[in-house]
Amino acid sequence: MITLTDQPFDPAEALCDFEKRAIGAGAIVSFTGLVRGTSKLGTVKTLHLQAYSPMTERGMAKAAADANARWPLDALLIIHRTGDLEPGEPVVYVATASTHRRAAFEAADFLMDYLKTEAVFWKKETTDSGAHWVEPRPEDYEDRDRWSKTGT
Repeated sequence: MITLTDQPFDPAEALCDFEKRAIGAGAIVSFTGLVRGTSKLGTVKTLHLQAYSPMTERGMAKAAADANARWPLDALLIIHRTGDLEPGEPVVYVATASTHRRAAFEAADFLMDYLKTEAVFWKKETTDSGAHWVEPRPEDYEDRDRWSKTGT
């Protein structure tokens, strides 16, 4: 299940609902990404995320299909916010369920690496020193690239 929304969401509620759908799984892994309060350029006031919905959702669906093809998952969930967010607000939530923990951990990690580098989002951070566009860091691409090297 994939949700791209401009509305706030509750990660605890998302996990509770996900657990109900993942009956029989031996492991559930979840990750909640929050808007940071600081950046290299100062104190963050807001983070603005834009997406081109059809393209962004197709990419997220492909990443989910790739995760399902690589690992034996019982269930998968991605929620990603758009719009204006403040520090501390959830911006992304990923949950995976599998018979075994390793598959659930790796699939969640894989999905976050995709969302961080390949998903079609434009991010603008407003700090006390002004507004600037945020790009993935070189480390984010290194994290993404390890999935093609490992063959998993």
